[in-house]
Amino acid sequence: MSDEVKIRQTVLEILGGIAPEADLAALEPDANFRRELDLDSMDFQNFVIRLCKALAVHVPDRDAAQLTSLKRCIDYLR
Repeated sequence: MSDEVKIRQTVLEILGGIAPEADLAALEPDANFRRELDLDSMDFQNFVIRLCKALAVHVPDRDAAQLTSLKRCIDYLR
């Protein structure tokens, strides 16, 4: 499994847990998670924390803004 596929699957799994009513299959790669999935700041913070744990990476707080879409997550974490 490529890094891109692993990151994509992990991001979608975590978002599915945070926003279970969301149609993640229809989520465009450049769509902003907070706007498209109606995530508040706590939801987004939980997303970043879960993503870091799941992928065993550290994302500094100042870089969290790089994780606002599927494409940006993949680009940053690859």
